[in-house]
Amino acid sequence: MPKPQITIKDIARELNVSISTVSRALNDSPDLSTVTKERIKNYAKLHHYNPNFLALSIKKRESTLIGVIVPQITHHFFASVVEGILDVADREGYSVLLFRSHEQFEKEVRSVQRLLSSRVCGVLTSVAKETTRYDHFQELVDNDIPVIFFDRICVDIPSNRVVIDDYAGALTATEYLINTGCRKIAFFCSPMHLEISKNRRAGYMDALRKHGLPVDNELIKICDNYDDAIPVATEMLQSEDHPDAFFAVNDETALGILHATKHLHLKIPDEVSICGFTDGFAAIASDPQLTTVGQNGYDVGASAMELLLERIRYKGTDLMLKNRIIRTKLIVRETTR
Repeated sequence: MPKPQITIKDIARELNVSISTVSRALNDSPDLSTVTKERIKNYAKLHHYNPNFLALSIKKRESTLIGVIVPQITHHFFASVVEGILDVADREGYSVLLFRSHEQFEKEVRSVQRLLSSRVCGVLTSVAKETTRYDHFQELVDNDIPVIFFDRICVDIPSNRVVIDDYAGALTATEYLINTGCRKIAFFCSPMHLEISKNRRAGYMDALRKHGLPVDNELIKICDNYDDAIPVATEMLQSEDHPDAFFAVNDETALGILHATKHLHLKIPDEVSICGFTDGFAAIASDPQLTTVGQNGYDVGASAMELLLERIRYKGTDLMLKNRIIRTKLIVRETTR
């Protein structure tokens, strides 16, 4: 069983000095002698003393603690975002409290409450699918805690945002499908209250109109995960005049479509083309490999963290709100012609 961490109180008792003397020595206070400071520091080092940064930050009414709420951890995009956040936080001397909403509104609200009680100095978040009310985020703002939204944003709260160029990504992907001969393109998307869904649908629809193809609402399905995509795609593909291409809001959904297409023994991409949106590991591991739109999640996370640090460092200053847009890239593989 590991030994309990020693505290400032333990050090003070063992060296027969006051707690304040230990604290000042560890903070290299100039009003203590070099001998006293070295004696206390050496003892602390010998016994592996680690300061409680959270307690110190609360005591000082300062914090170097950042709160992060993501819908999922296992999703490649969000994992990449967290990597970007952590790298910048580590470089700048900040710690991160990470929460998952699991796409649930109530869990997201509880995460915000825990961040409030932890006295974080800022929050980075991507909104859960279930979330249509934003009072919990407004509570952060009302407590003078800056909030940066990334990917899935809240337009009702004025804040800095980092978003993917969803419209351009969807437009480019759909145009590519059209230019390779596809004429009946289905679009599987997330719920329409999410800005990413609105923007990707707009890109998809504008590409169709640009090339003189009709927008058929029967080809647009609210379906954004692997399990749901299989039966929905299967039903569509079993119709006599089935789609010759699918554009999916994420790679997991695209892989569900791929599974359904292969199960029906349709040739990919000769009879059916498939394009996703993420470019995670699964896109390369699939057979055939998935054509997809790369999201650059790492850059999203790093940019969001940098914007948050700017708000923290210039707190109280009337800074102009910023909206950073991260470009996408179409990555052509084997599921398209």
